[in-house]
Formats: sequence, C-alpha cells, structure tokens
Amino acid sequence: MKRKLFLFGLILLVLPLIQSCQESSALSKPKDPGAEVDSNEHLMMAVLYTQTAAEYRALCYQAFNIARLQLDNSLKIMGLMKQQAIVVDIDETVLDNSPYEAKCILDNIFYPAYWDEWMNKSDAKPVPGALDFLKYAESKKIEVYYVTNRKEKYRQQTLNNLQQAGFPFADNEHLMMKTEESSKESRRKKIMETQAIIILIGDNLNDFSDVFEKKTIPERFEMTDELKTEFGKRFIVLPNAMYGDWENAIYNYSYDLSPTEKSGARHEHLQGF
Repeated sequence: MKRKLFLFGLILLVLPLIQSCQESSALSKPKDPGAEVDSNEHLMMAVLYTQTAAEYRALCYQAFNIARLQLDNSLKIMGLMKQQAIVVDIDETVLDNSPYEAKCILDNIFYPAYWDEWMNKSDAKPVPGALDFLKYAESKKIEVYYVTNRKEKYRQQTLNNLQQAGFPFADNEHLMMKTEESSKESRRKKIMETQAIIILIGDNLNDFSDVFEKKTIPERFEMTDELKTEFGKRFIVLPNAMYGDWENAIYNYSYDLSPTEKSGARHEHLQGF
C-alpha cells in the first residue's frame, strides 16, 4: 500500500514537469509554413508601420517634395507651351486605406469583406504631403488626373472622399476608374492625346508603365534597374508594405491561393544566411 502511495505521489510530481517540457518544446519549435493558416496577422507590422512610424510620413513627404521640384523644373524647361498633367494613383498614394487593413486584422477578415462599407464611408484621410502637392500643381495650372483601379461602381464614393478631403480636380473628367482591364496603360494614353504627362505618382510599379505588369520578382527587379533614372524624376514612388503587385508576384499572381498556400509562398521567398 505504501509503495502504491509512493508511486502515485511520484507521478503527481513528475506529470507537471512533463507537461511543462512539452509546452516549452511546442513554443520553441519553428512553425510549419504548410500548417493551416487563416489569419491576417502577417499584415500587422506593415499596417503599424503605416499608422505609427514617423519614418513612413517622412518618406511620403520626401516623395511629394521631389515631385514639386520636378514640377518646377518641367515648367522652367517647357513652360506652358503644351498643357501639362500629373497622373496619380488613389489608394495608398493620395488616400490612406490603412484603417481598412487594420479592420481585416482585428476582425480576422479578408478582402473584399467590408470593402463596400469602407468605400461608402468616403472617409479615407489624405496620404501625408499629397494634398499640399496637388494643390500646388493646381496653382501652377497643371491638371491632375486620378487613375485608379477602384471599380466603376465606387465612382461617387471616391469623388465624395476626394472632394471632402479638399483635393483639386475631383470631378468625373479627371477621375478614371477601372473598367474592363486592370492595366492603366490605355487610360494613360487617353490623357496623352491632349496632355503631356510630366509626372506619375503611385505605390505600385504598374502605376508608371505596363512593362511591369504580371512580371516575376526577378523580372520586376530587372525592369526597375533598366528604368532607374526615371525614379525621382518622372516616376515618384510612395511606400506601401501592406499590399500590391510586389506581394502578388510572391504568389505568382495566383489569386485563388488559400491563406495556407500564401503563407507557404511567403516563407519560401525569405532569404536567410
């Protein structure tokens, strides 16, 4: 009887130690990138960077300060012999959608859930520096065209947002929405029929030229290197770590991948030492 009581007591002492070791092992074990994933947690740092980093704001101001210098330089060279225009993207270029991305994380939802609700609010705030720069362009008699891949059904909500924020040229003539194709090339060519586009501003390389569209990661690097003299001159890039074709290239533009498959692809593209 005493032996049984001794063994039972020993088990009670050892069992918590075994459980503690198992928990410690589970915590220290690297996560399997192929394990089931259904979360937007990978967005956390990108959204926090956009919403809390002064460095993000500085990069935006830097981009629009460079754009102003280039605008002034263009006026010195060309004057107004031909009507000049600036082409800007909207999302993460002049309007900040990070609250929507934060909502995705907090509620563990995925685009396009609640996107209609976000559009209907028409309450996205201006990206730092965007409003001042575009007002400056207006003061210099430079027209601004908003070329966006928002769907046509969001036209009125987009106009409401731009107008309420005080952006110039916020009218139907200067707002070019996505129609049949996501490429912006035909819309840029339409503008160039009557205007000289002196500056293009966006957060995605597709905002500048169709040569970047649906390219692999090495191809995007190659084209960026070939056009390196255009950046900071005619092409002005805004920072966006939350989403874009840089991410789509990781998934090889396979938009129907599951969250688990996307997580695996992200892990595969990490380059350690």
